[in-house]
Amino acid sequence: MALCAGLLWAEGCASEPAKPAAQPAARQEAPKAAATAAIEESKITLPPGAAKAPAPFEGEGWQAMFDGHSLAGWREAPFAGRGEVHCQDGVIVVGMGNPFTGVNWTNELPKMNYEVAFDVMRVMGSDFFCGLTMPVGDSFCSLIVGGWGGSLVGISSLDGMDASENETTKFVSFETGRWYRIRMRVTAKKLQAWIDQERLVDVDTTEKKIALRPGDIENSKPFGVAAWQTASAFREIKFRRVTGSAGKGE
Repeated sequence: MALCAGLLWAEGCASEPAKPAAQPAARQEAPKAAATAAIEESKITLPPGAAKAPAPFEGEGWQAMFDGHSLAGWREAPFAGRGEVHCQDGVIVVGMGNPFTGVNWTNELPKMNYEVAFDVMRVMGSDFFCGLTMPVGDSFCSLIVGGWGGSLVGISSLDGMDASENETTKFVSFETGRWYRIRMRVTAKKLQAWIDQERLVDVDTTEKKIALRPGDIENSKPFGVAAWQTASAFREIKFRRVTGSAGKGE
């Protein structure tokens, strides 16, 4: 008997057309390999000091904001001209931007009676390697570390005056490639900030207007860390609730 046109022979003419052979599944390795290669290419050589173990956090109640290996809970701040942001060797690396690069916390955070602490390192560059923006009630402020040429520390802004103009202005010599422990406390009557064990900001805000300096830094709201024309590394980011301003013994 002859084959029926378009049908297979099997004990007579088949009732359905022959099905084409199954094609192998498309390989997914190429996109994954490309993504891995892009991450590897974005890595930078961290200074030897980056491997130094972090100091313990004093006190109790600290909650981690960074898991040490991913940007879970974070997003790149939408700065124009921003540099690369990635996790590397247990830290968040914020690449040099033109001018800003930073990351924003995307989960809940208190607006009052809390403090944040973390380690930060200037990797390269000569301007502020840490701009910490935090909510203060219904407003916001920024702690600038290493600004205006590399040494200025202060709060922006108080009564319309930025970190270089108000009573929180300090000048500190910072080393590239060295970790600094930053801690900032927000309470109803005070803003306080420490670098390592030294309290550099202790300002009564009862009668003061607290606001961000107008401009790009507003992209760090509601909570973020950023750098200005500088590459930085951040690690051990944590927060906790507090009951009031810190006294002399804390």
